[in-house]
Amino acid sequence: MTGSGAFGEALLLDFDGTLAPIAPNPDAVRVHPDLPGLLADLRDRLGGALAIVTGRPIADIDRFLPGLDLDVCGLHGLDRRVGGRHEPLGLPSLAADVAALRDVLSACPGTLVEDKGVGVAVHWRQAPAHEAEARAAIDRVAARLGPAYRIQEGKAVREIVPAEAGKGKAAAFLARLPPYAGRTAVFVGDDVTDEAAFRSVQDMGGTGVKIGPGDTAARRRLGSPDDLRDRLAVWRRGGDGPAGWPAS
Repeated sequence: MTGSGAFGEALLLDFDGTLAPIAPNPDAVRVHPDLPGLLADLRDRLGGALAIVTGRPIADIDRFLPGLDLDVCGLHGLDRRVGGRHEPLGLPSLAADVAALRDVLSACPGTLVEDKGVGVAVHWRQAPAHEAEARAAIDRVAARLGPAYRIQEGKAVREIVPAEAGKGKAAAFLARLPPYAGRTAVFVGDDVTDEAAFRSVQDMGGTGVKIGPGDTAARRRLGSPDDLRDRLAVWRRGGDGPAGWPAS
């Protein structure tokens, strides 16, 4: 991806921990009131080349950012809506495995089993003492499912996803489509699951931006979702874009 001009970029954004602070459970996330308008303005200035790339399903993003109808690669790229066109997943539900995990982890108060339809995540942010049990439960389900699925690590969460899922693949998918094709890709994320996307866009000549501390492949870094929102607001007004943000 290459591009020119003040808004020759394509902006790809993770959600949790990037656009909004991480909450104790996924439903407790709070979006800053200025964020929807900021994203709408940037999408216009970028000629539509703005997408959310997240582990959440599209419906969650629409719930937190209502009325925007953003391009979204949800479920780590498996649930895709670009230009208003939603591609069906065509993958089996893991409902039986979700029920089994909830049964097993009912003895571990504070753990949360999140049903993602074609995947399942176990969170222990509110129950750090039960991390070992949560990890073991996910291991057992992944072993039963076999090589068509893989385990993905996150911040106090472990997730089973189809093997073809991945934010790096999602970024590469968007790079082939208008209005993203021919632009310099910028991927902003905060977690281990975003590292593949940082590498993917940087291999295409773009920029990865890490939110928060920790080792990363990203070449730029900001401290928090608030810092990102402030930087995006400056960029919207014609100030420094991602190429001028602090190095990691």
